[in-house]
Amino acid sequence: MAVPQTQTEPDGRHGVRSERVNAGTHHRRYAGLLAALLTALALVVPPPGPAAAADGRPAVTVSREQAGTGGTVTVSGTGWRPRALLTLLICGQNMIGGTNSCANAEGRALTTGADGTFHRKLPVAEPPKPCPCVVHVATVTGEAAAADVAFKVAGHPVEPLPEQRTGGERLSVLSARLDGSSGLLTWFGAPPQRRLVVTVGNLGSTAARDPVFQVGTSHGVFAPGWEEQQWRGTIEPGKKAQVKLPVELSAAAHGDYQVSLKYGRKVLVEQPWGVGRPWGVTLFWILLCVVVPAAVFRIGMAVVDKVRPRTPPTAPIPLVTTARGGTALPWFTPDTLPGAPTHHLSAPSEENRPNPKGTT
Repeated sequence: MAVPQTQTEPDGRHGVRSERVNAGTHHRRYAGLLAALLTALALVVPPPGPAAAADGRPAVTVSREQAGTGGTVTVSGTGWRPRALLTLLICGQNMIGGTNSCANAEGRALTTGADGTFHRKLPVAEPPKPCPCVVHVATVTGEAAAADVAFKVAGHPVEPLPEQRTGGERLSVLSARLDGSSGLLTWFGAPPQRRLVVTVGNLGSTAARDPVFQVGTSHGVFAPGWEEQQWRGTIEPGKKAQVKLPVELSAAAHGDYQVSLKYGRKVLVEQPWGVGRPWGVTLFWILLCVVVPAAVFRIGMAVVDKVRPRTPPTAPIPLVTTARGGTALPWFTPDTLPGAPTHHLSAPSEENRPNPKGTT
């Protein structure tokens, strides 16, 4: 009995060791496969793009952060509209002065790919304004979109950004128009309405958040009457946005008007507005002048017919009986009846004269 027990113990120990060895081998194989799989995924999956492109907004990157005049820098972008026409510029002062701060002559234009990406070499040139500088990319047609990335032009002077006297934002109107048309109600005197559409650019150093504009309308030599309207949105420095504000005149207004837009104490734009005459009101007054007198006349005649006294009936005129037994009309005498022979008592007529005897 003791011999079998001593023989089974080594067999049991060898079985446990073999199972442990097999388990370690399987773990090493799985770890190797997992490492190979992660390496393959790292090679296949592209690196993540810029953080700004994650929220759907266009983003721009540069191949290097600094370059001297005469060199080139590769500009890459993601998240742009497919087949969009873009411009690439190097601008000074963070482009707070608009494109006047950019090296426009050395700028480049390109068209994005079908996936909204691009890669383009941009020659490095000194902008007319000192640094801090940026590479500015913006759309030319279609919906407005823009993005900036910091860039240093070697050897170009660096100065602090200009300070603003009243707030960091400085808005300027790039384009303006009046949208809308007059309807049938306006033809009959309803208040004319339009929508003032302006493209506003922020030339300041800070963002303009929910700016409050003043819209005024004037007619002739009179001063405009201002009305405050708040636009909901943010205009970043160096960016532009489309602002739409409603405009309404008084009822039955017509003639040449002028719509003005003011921000702070500065008038940004003045837009003329020619309002047609409400001819429906004129037609209404003409009909009123014709219909009302006619109605008054008819009512007056009806009142007169009701008020005036009734005349009593007159006695009938007696009829005259002629010699032939007929009845003569009352306005004829017996001698003047039509068709009746006339008898003259003074001289016989040819009809009553007797024939002499002896004549045949």
